[in-house]
Amino acid sequence: MKKYHDAIFNFIYRMVHDREQVEDLTQEAFIKAFSSLKSFNEEYAFSTWLYKIATNNSIDYIRKRKLQMYSIDKPVESKDSDFSFELPDETYEPDREIISDQRAVLLNQAISRLPEKYQQVIRLRHQEERSYEEIAKMLRLPIGTVKAHIFRARELLYKQLRHQIRHY
Repeated sequence: MKKYHDAIFNFIYRMVHDREQVEDLTQEAFIKAFSSLKSFNEEYAFSTWLYKIATNNSIDYIRKRKLQMYSIDKPVESKDSDFSFELPDETYEPDREIISDQRAVLLNQAISRLPEKYQQVIRLRHQEERSYEEIAKMLRLPIGTVKAHIFRARELLYKQLRHQIRHY
């Protein structure tokens, strides 16, 4: 047991992940191995035989544990009556689309208040998803100027929106 305890414990832990149960299953594996020593075939490695006992014991435990689980789709029968589980959908946010739409409106209003040269580069970059090179070519501007305009436009948008967006 001293030689194999830690190895068997770690082996079972990879299957079960519950420290207390792993300790119990490790002990059970050694007890089963000890009580089955008469059936051990010396042609095979002892460690292989012990790991097989630990594996089977762990699989039995997992199967029994799964049998105690209930389906959320089917009613659970009890002595008094049947009952079913109702699990809330915590991912559903009914107002997510509304909030997204309101943010888009606020953003478009803020963009329309920018000077024309900044409106152009922001719309091309973020609404049409154009590269800096494409924008420079379309507007016949140096790429450095395009980058500076986009930076300045973002800065102005942030100043306009920083107080409004928090509320949404």
